Amino acid sequence: MKTENLKRENSILARLKQSDILLLAGALIALCIVVACLTPAFLTERNIMNTLRQVSLTAICGFGMTMIILIGEIDLSVGSQQAIAGLVSVVIFNRTHSVALAVLAALACGVLIGAVNGLLVTRLKLNSLIATLGTMAIWRGLCMVLTGAVSIQAELPAFQEFATGFVGPIPNAVVIAALLYLIVYYLLNHSTFGRQIYAIGGNAEASRLSGLPVRRVKMTVYILGGVLSMLSGVLLASRMASAQPTAGTGFEMLVIASVILGGVSMAGGIGSIAGALMGLLILGVLQNGLTLLDVSSFWQDISRGLLIILAVYLDNVRKQSIAKRLIKEQQKQE
Repeated sequence: MKTENLKRENSILARLKQSDILLLAGALIALCIVVACLTPAFLTERNIMNTLRQVSLTAICGFGMTMIILIGEIDLSVGSQQAIAGLVSVVIFNRTHSVALAVLAALACGVLIGAVNGLLVTRLKLNSLIATLGTMAIWRGLCMVLTGAVSIQAELPAFQEFATGFVGPIPNAVVIAALLYLIVYYLLNHSTFGRQIYAIGGNAEASRLSGLPVRRVKMTVYILGGVLSMLSGVLLASRMASAQPTAGTGFEMLVIASVILGGVSMAGGIGSIAGALMGLLILGVLQNGLTLLDVSSFWQDISRGLLIILAVYLDNVRKQSIAKRLIKEQQKQE
């Protein structure tokens, strides 16, 4: 009986997931049409590539954030991590003149940062919102102290080519984001690790009693989130050819809003990487459209704030809809 109920719930969630993605795809197409009508520059090849490159930086971090939110946690330190990533990668590059070593050093630092966040949440049992709010201030302050609040320039153009280069007609950042999307999609949908993430996000205590390694999974997710966030930060620093101690300020809100807008529930256990990508694209196109229309950055901040509120509201509506459908299905069976 329990198995039948579980299958029925999974079927309902799958149908809701598909309908959410279709709705988001429709919203994205409609937004593109509106922006294209308002400004012809939107559909130019150069602008499309710039938009995709910008969205890719958010998406790479967003893939990690998706997994973190799916387990019912949060990470507010991803913006500060971008500043640390830029600092580490530029300093290592200037000393070695090796892009590969610079990237690897930043990713290794991402493992350390993710592990720190994970330990605070799993071992010290701190609320992830408070814990990562604290580490957000620590990483940002550390970056300011180490740089003296002054940017550090990359000494050779090879560092900038990492983000601004192309694979054929496609920017490097877009290629990296596409490959990471496929990897994360496989992990979440076709692996035991992905099923554990959804189970823990749905009910961590029940998962623990069932024998799932809750602490280990959460630690792994935070480490993956740290690595992806740092990779995004390296690409940002590469694009600017410098390490900026203020890089990533407010970035965490942009990433979280995009992921929630894409249907990933703040309660955990509900959502998909495909939906998160749609949310990231919608917010990216909106930002690009407002910039092309020469809308003040202050109004853009207001629009992002409104979008965050809308995303949370839609998350609540989605959860209520799921609960109602499950109750109806159970009543039919009875």
